Amino acid sequence: MKQNTVTTRRALFGAAAGLSLALTLSACGGSPLAPESSGNASGGDAGPIVVGSANFPENAIIAEIYAGALNAAGVKAGTKLNIGAREVYIKALEDGSVDVVPDYSGNLLGFVDTANTVSDPAGILAALPDKLPSGLSVLDASEAEDKDAMVVTAETAAKYNLKTIEDLAKVCDQLTLGAPPEFQTRPYGLPGLKTNYNCVPKSFTPVSDGGGPLTVKALLNNEIQVADIFTTSPAIPANKLVVLEDPKHNWLAQQVLPLVKTDRISDEAKTALNNVSKLLTTADLISLRDEVEGDKKMEPQAAAAAWLADKGINK
Repeated sequence: MKQNTVTTRRALFGAAAGLSLALTLSACGGSPLAPESSGNASGGDAGPIVVGSANFPENAIIAEIYAGALNAAGVKAGTKLNIGAREVYIKALEDGSVDVVPDYSGNLLGFVDTANTVSDPAGILAALPDKLPSGLSVLDASEAEDKDAMVVTAETAAKYNLKTIEDLAKVCDQLTLGAPPEFQTRPYGLPGLKTNYNCVPKSFTPVSDGGGPLTVKALLNNEIQVADIFTTSPAIPANKLVVLEDPKHNWLAQQVLPLVKTDRISDEAKTALNNVSKLLTTADLISLRDEVEGDKKMEPQAAAAAWLADKGINK
């Protein structure tokens, strides 16, 4: 069975954290999920569309892009960022506290269908609609993905002629792989590489930073030759790292797409959000993350506004 939840970050703290935050929100009274910003004044009895986000920077940036695109299309929208784990924001969608949240196709399907074994992009998108809770739906998926990947340096790629994990399998027993400790036992980790590609590394080095700076440093220093790094990491282009293709879909496809409360999304809103999905790429996410998480330290709203202007959505 394929692993449904790719990482601790993407799992968004798990059920326990979700329940804790849900109880905190419900105890606050009032409207804890009211929009932080609305761009325009409220329109209509139902008020502006509220775009929520999970609690990590990339998701907040995408939420701001969604809200900006909606406002540019004349659909009044605001944001409520960092509301918590998937357990929390799906409940918020169901009770109408928020109306739209950016999600990731594979992990969303794994959340709503714990028995899922589908991992390819088309299969995941085909399965999602019938598995979602009543009243929720997904709009068009973007090309952009944020998922685990086997990454090597340009030098290692050239030395062994590596473009795919199938290529890696031919020399896997000569290389050391670095990844979070759980990679040793998770179905998508060492077991998946062995089952799907017959790739068994010479050795395994646990690195507990989720593909972050420690992992990148070990890779650049040749302490490890293969690393598990997320595809939207700014470290990939910054260090000219090579992401190996995964033709057998060892990892679930993780396309970014809007998860929405169906009866709150007008045709105009649907068009605006789908237009974002037509344009958003993995390279865009890398750049946007670098602007927000890197030296520039831009606010998600400012980074989103610049992206929208660049794409001609919000001039």
